[in-house]
Amino acid sequence: MTSNNALNPPAAPPDDRLGPEHRGPALLMAAGVLVGAVNIYLASSLLPTTVADIGGERLYAWGMTVYLVAMVVATMLVSRLLARRGAVRAYVAGFACFLAGSLVCAVSPSMPVLLTGRLVQGLGGGLLSGLGFAVIRAALPRRLWTRGNALMSAMYGVGNLAGPALGGLFAQSGSWRAAFVVMAVFAAVCAVAVLRVMPRLPHGGDPGRVPTGSLALLTAATAAVSIAGVVRGPWARAAGVAGGLALLVLFVVHERRSPARVFPALTYRSGSPLGPVYLTLALLSFGVAVEAFVPLFGQRLGGLEPLAAGFLGAALSLGWSSAQFGGASLARRPEVVPRLLVAGPLLLGTGLAALALLQRADAPLWLVALWVPVLWAAGAGIGIAYPHLSVAAMASTDDPAEGARAAAGVATVTSLATAFGTAVAGVLVAVGGPQPLGQARGTLLGFAVICAAGAVSARAAVARGRARARSGGRAAAGAEDAQIADGA
Repeated sequence: MTSNNALNPPAAPPDDRLGPEHRGPALLMAAGVLVGAVNIYLASSLLPTTVADIGGERLYAWGMTVYLVAMVVATMLVSRLLARRGAVRAYVAGFACFLAGSLVCAVSPSMPVLLTGRLVQGLGGGLLSGLGFAVIRAALPRRLWTRGNALMSAMYGVGNLAGPALGGLFAQSGSWRAAFVVMAVFAAVCAVAVLRVMPRLPHGGDPGRVPTGSLALLTAATAAVSIAGVVRGPWARAAGVAGGLALLVLFVVHERRSPARVFPALTYRSGSPLGPVYLTLALLSFGVAVEAFVPLFGQRLGGLEPLAAGFLGAALSLGWSSAQFGGASLARRPEVVPRLLVAGPLLLGTGLAALALLQRADAPLWLVALWVPVLWAAGAGIGIAYPHLSVAAMASTDDPAEGARAAAGVATVTSLATAFGTAVAGVLVAVGGPQPLGQARGTLLGFAVICAAGAVSARAAVARGRARARSGGRAAAGAEDAQIADGA
């Protein structure tokens, strides 16, 4: 059997560019992912100005927490929405939900109303993020999946850069409400464009029963780690992270036994590469959370002004975004892709470890300048591996409903890992001691070890994909279970 494996792919056709017939839908899907990503950090930059205007300082830290929890919940509902409504209606619903939440934020007279708007925004942003990965499978030919996934993934990096920049710009002018109005207008334009550009794709079939137990457990896990990011004290934060991990384990146990699942059954099947693929994606996404603390280290250790420190924090996202398409273009070289999957987490972990070693109290400017290429290289580790892992997930089955679920799972895993990473970073900073140098080194080294572990799960994914290809996985395991060994 000739293996057409997403983890060990054959040579791609010569033309893997997005032509005119596919460019419109791909850019619209990317815009949806960008909307969700930008607004993770947009409100964080606006909140100091917002609190000064409408009060509610005691609820300050919940701005991102509410959004992240809602985003994770919504990504888990994407495959069901696609199956019931199709791509066009699902996208219109996502943009409409985001628009409504943005308008609520724009007119908020108090912090509780603003948080309600952020909740609705998060639901819309989560739907759009999940749809961006799920719809690629049906909207683009298979030869463009890697390129399309690179575009979707790059939007997370762009969003991590654009969110704080836009928020800071509007906050500096005192026009925090205008920022939400701009996002509402953007969502409205995109919703209209969906009706003109998005192809009328077939529905994904019967979505089956609502996985109520799985949804409840994963939502609780996300809430636990998100709360850990806003409470004070290292022990309280550690307890929140530990509680989230325990709930995550219960989620996996429940998913393995339940007929109604969030992720495809293939995820939990022995010998399947899909579980390690998701784990590697999670560990790569986990590393992005360190960005939230790099500006803090730049100010305290390097004496940078807030604006310069903010751009320093964006270096990792720039590496992630700029490395996407170079890594995606290597899909036509089958011997390279498995190496990229393993090299990505190693490069991310090595970059963070090197950055830890470059931390100094009262660091001179030339040393701080070295942080930029190191952060860029760490981000590039995410960029070279993420698109290929996303393709491996969406190629895991021929069944449309299960395929949409597997593809939407990429956004669920990414959002969940971001929430976990933010909480863990807060814990590591808190336990790093009273001195900024200890906090910076402890946080960065902790992240380096965790992220580098993705190389182990990537190796497992590649090995399982090769094993299925050698043993004739389609015949042995059935089409649903073996597509990842005969995939992208």
